[in-house]
Amino acid sequence: MRRIIIDASKCDGCKNCSLACMQAHRKDTGTLYDLNLLDTDNESRNFIYKNRTGGYTPIFCRHCDQPECVMSCMSGALTKDPESGHVCYDEKKCGSCFMCVMNCPYGVLKPDDKTGMHIIKCDFCKDAGGEPSCVKACPKEAIYIEEV
Repeated sequence: MRRIIIDASKCDGCKNCSLACMQAHRKDTGTLYDLNLLDTDNESRNFIYKNRTGGYTPIFCRHCDQPECVMSCMSGALTKDPESGHVCYDEKKCGSCFMCVMNCPYGVLKPDDKTGMHIIKCDFCKDAGGEPSCVKACPKEAIYIEEV
């Protein structure tokens, strides 16, 4: 199973990963240059926070082996794909209880900023095929794929 791995010591907070994620999931045909990091219609599924020591902490879905989010999802909106090992989200099934948000040990899942009714979650760029956009966009190679 392939997983996104983060080496936080290499992250310089450039947010190329966030922009690449937004570009990969946007519904219009705009370019990378007209993306807005604060656009509530197209939120990034990963987050980069500046930590107390002045470094950066990338927050990405780990697609856990035993995902607490899936185990706490009462509606069945979150499932673990047995072949890929990825945690998948079905917006149509989501009951907006946010038990997944409360149970994610990494603080990755969050309600969308526009409606507050759906979860923003990494889908491993399943529609793009190949490597996730965030991995391809990281100039420091702080984000990479590893077979686990």
